[in-house]
Amino acid sequence: MVVFPNAKINLGLNIIRKREDGYHDLETIFYPLLIQDIVEVITNSSSITSNQSINFSATGLPVNGDENNNLCIKAYRLLKKDFPTLPSIQMHLHKTIPMGAGLGGGSADGAFVLRLLNEKYQLALTPQQLIEYALQLGSDCPFFIVNQPCFATGRGEHMKAITLNLSAYHCIIVNPGIHVATGWAFSQLTPQEPIHSLQELIQAPVESWKETISNDFEQPVFKQYPAIEAIKKQLYNAGAVYAAMSGSGSTVFGLFEKENTPKLAFPSNYFVRSVDAILP
Repeated sequence: MVVFPNAKINLGLNIIRKREDGYHDLETIFYPLLIQDIVEVITNSSSITSNQSINFSATGLPVNGDENNNLCIKAYRLLKKDFPTLPSIQMHLHKTIPMGAGLGGGSADGAFVLRLLNEKYQLALTPQQLIEYALQLGSDCPFFIVNQPCFATGRGEHMKAITLNLSAYHCIIVNPGIHVATGWAFSQLTPQEPIHSLQELIQAPVESWKETISNDFEQPVFKQYPAIEAIKKQLYNAGAVYAAMSGSGSTVFGLFEKENTPKLAFPSNYFVRSVDAILP
């Protein structure tokens, strides 16, 4: 069975307070984006399997770090604890979404594996149960169970569907390959309640978002990494109706009216994609 985990962007991100459990309460607008990884799972017919009952392989963009920390593997083991009869599997990940980029690629992979295993092996988990499992993997993971435009609060797990269709725009994604440590980014913030909620602001015309919607991480990240701020400025100079950093960075995106096809020049090592269709 094959699934195609997609990326996301944050249309605004406010960090409201630090919680006693060490996490932060936030509010954001999640919007799914049509840049996709590929995950395939087949039942392992071999009599020789690993102790963890999963044989994992990956291609595409390099997947760094300890394999045991990969959210695809963690998702399988999380379900295996509660469903011991889950069979041994072979899993292959083909990676095209940049990692540590604010696009939620790893979170999407983990969440889609939960969905895949639930369907393939008929575990009968409800969407809410899948969300609860996904939250154990990471704060962005629950969104990819729903995978529809939504207003999110808490750690990101409390989601309210919103009517928001950006099909009149194409989205240009630019990632400079700079790694922004999420812990560092949070440490630079002073959480506070926004004057106006994103749930209200997002209903205004897209052309107004430049003046009303922001990402709290931008100020410290731009100060530390001027090259990221330069991307946002370049997108606006090219005619973007709205541009922002996604998550804690370092990806910046710009929304352009479809009749506007800008000519942009970025360094050859930058990851740049123009996405003509954002998922409705």
